[in-house]
Amino acid sequence: MTAPSTSVPTTDDGQQDLPRSPGGGDPFDRDILPTPPGATAALLRSLLAPMKARVALTTFLLLLQQAAVQAGPLLVAYAIDSAVPASRADDHGPLIAVGVGYLLCALAAGGLQYWFIIAAARVNQDVLLDLRGRIFRHAQALSIDFHERYTSGRLISRSTTDVESLRELLNEGLQELVTVVLSFVYISVTLLWLDLGLGAVAVASFVPLYLLVRVYQRRAGRAYRIRSTAIAAVIVKFVETMNGIRPVRAFRRETANDADFRVLNSRHERANGDALLEMARYVVGSRLVANTAVAGIVLWGAYRVAGGSLALGVLAAAVLYLRRLYDPIDRLGMFLNSYQSAAASLEKIAGLLAQTPSVPEPSTPRQLPALTTEHPGREVVFDAVGFGYRTGGEVLPRFDLTIPAGQTVAVVGSTGAGKSTLAKLLARFYDPSAGRVLLDGVDLRDLDVPELRRGVVMVTQEAFLFSGTVAENIAIGRPDATHEEIERAAKAIGAHEFIAALPDGYDTDVRKRGGRISAGQRQLVAFARALLADPAVLILDEATSSLDVPGERAVQRAMQTVLHGRTAVVIAHRLSTVEIADRVLVMEHGRIVEDGSPAELVAGTGRFADLHRAWRDSLA
Repeated sequence: MTAPSTSVPTTDDGQQDLPRSPGGGDPFDRDILPTPPGATAALLRSLLAPMKARVALTTFLLLLQQAAVQAGPLLVAYAIDSAVPASRADDHGPLIAVGVGYLLCALAAGGLQYWFIIAAARVNQDVLLDLRGRIFRHAQALSIDFHERYTSGRLISRSTTDVESLRELLNEGLQELVTVVLSFVYISVTLLWLDLGLGAVAVASFVPLYLLVRVYQRRAGRAYRIRSTAIAAVIVKFVETMNGIRPVRAFRRETANDADFRVLNSRHERANGDALLEMARYVVGSRLVANTAVAGIVLWGAYRVAGGSLALGVLAAAVLYLRRLYDPIDRLGMFLNSYQSAAASLEKIAGLLAQTPSVPEPSTPRQLPALTTEHPGREVVFDAVGFGYRTGGEVLPRFDLTIPAGQTVAVVGSTGAGKSTLAKLLARFYDPSAGRVLLDGVDLRDLDVPELRRGVVMVTQEAFLFSGTVAENIAIGRPDATHEEIERAAKAIGAHEFIAALPDGYDTDVRKRGGRISAGQRQLVAFARALLADPAVLILDEATSSLDVPGERAVQRAMQTVLHGRTAVVIAHRLSTVEIADRVLVMEHGRIVEDGSPAELVAGTGRFADLHRAWRDSLA
């Protein structure tokens, strides 16, 4: 029998319909995520909020350290104007007091600096630990469509390069900034107290320095945003090439990849050079202003000393203070350097953390009805479901489909027919644009993730394995499973024999991406993983594509037993897989064109009958 013409979105090329950043052909542009206004500042506040007491302690230690450091020139002024004349009169007490005071200030400054570094380091490391954890947890929580748009290389860049930029700012830059600010306050007040004229000239010299800092901040900010994006593009290219090293070698892409990498690397070099050039301009300009101000104040002060209106000790103290005031200007440039880099990185991290899942958790989750041993499956209903990608345009007109509990449905069709999209809607990797997908009458959007994943499990053609043992990979869906339960699932699927033959059996490390075992063996492990999870609804998306004919036959025999009573959706190009199905849906160009039992469709004259005859002829 034939179903009404119904359109289904294709996922084989579905990524093309996902939203892309402006200028989608440029890897620099694809790195950009919108950052809501105020998100960066809010992120920084939330990171520091739990550490208010420790931040206050580090600030207090730095205040005391700067007070000890800035006392030195005052002691020098006292020594020149008072202690030395007293010593000439055989009164050595003041000079000894100056020496002892200078030594105590030096010891206090060093000790306070030591404790400040320890306290600040602990705050910094806790901030970075929290930030990396947030990135990791948030990236896992984001929906599948986000990860299809935003590559793993960019996520790596966010959690490594960008976090490292923030580390440099926290470890070095903030101390430099606070030191410069405190020095300016201490020295300005002290100079104004020592001599109002010298103090006023020194403070006035900061006006051109302030303007210079503002110009540098604006120009460098732009340069560092470009640099942050450039290094992310380099990382993305490197990660993608290494992950795809087999097809790279198979299709001799080394030379072409090297040329692409040189282009990206050159862009990063230019972006880095532009940032360094802005830094060089700032350093030269700040030194010119500082040296000019010092020279002018020294000449004017010397003239006043010669005229008797200024004490020599006060001039000496003023010169020492000015050197201490202007020497940190270069360090302020280094801080601005770190700040601009960190600000660009933090903005990108805030943009990532501001992304919300397109498949959100329900505010009031519901529970699925309890299952019975006699009826372990669940009814699946597509109720007036329509679907369209976020870029706009409906690609799935509304349709209705009911899969009774315990029924195994095979979905077949050519590449791009929309089979995988149907499965991903059922697995709730996407939400429908219209209508509902129901599981035993409960909307999937009303189920939290643990409840949904207990009810629905999907085995894809990728069969991804994590580093670790075979047993650990099988038990991912049920970490509390015993070794006997793991072994029972492997035997049911026909994987026990090859696992037992491995060097350490179930304790054999499969290594990165399961590279120690073959593609077909990885697929069998993925089957065992799904069966151990004991789902009410099992989705197999091209899950036998990596198996040879004997392996596929073994899996089919196991599936006839394992799927008995459970609801299953089996998507396959191989028609041999359809033999275990109770019902077949044939899809073409996003539409369900046939719906019936395998025997009914084979006996007919429709598309499935043609496919079945062609498959039989290929086996002859």
